[in-house]
Amino acid sequence: MKRFAEDPSIEAKRRHPPPQTVDPAIEALVNDVIGQVADKWTMLVLETLEEGGVLRFTEIARAVGGISQKMLTKTVRQMERDGLLTRTVHPVVPPHVDYALTELGRSLGAAFCGVWIWAEAHYAEVESARRAFREREAAGAG
Repeated sequence: MKRFAEDPSIEAKRRHPPPQTVDPAIEALVNDVIGQVADKWTMLVLETLEEGGVLRFTEIARAVGGISQKMLTKTVRQMERDGLLTRTVHPVVPPHVDYALTELGRSLGAAFCGVWIWAEAHYAEVESARRAFREREAAGAG
């Protein structure tokens, strides 16, 4: 998977401690966005549009692979609702619909780029911990 271009402001934001008080509206938004983006289809559509630019529905489906038409429709509608992408309908026959990331969508992709950076930096540690866990489980099961 290609990583999104890192937003230089993200590194500066990482150095700031979390706020002492949490705005419930912000917390609800964070939980909602994490819930949506934790959905693999949203991340794959984000990545596909980042790499491909303006794409048609069928081009997104082909690039994502394994997604049903119903799930892709649901995913792009949620992303459009949240302002992550634009949907442009061209009045021709047959209808021509284009999808493209908004700046908001690009910034979300850049924010989640940090997960890729973390995964690259800690891959060996996570794999070692998983291996040790499996070994403990296997030893306890026997």
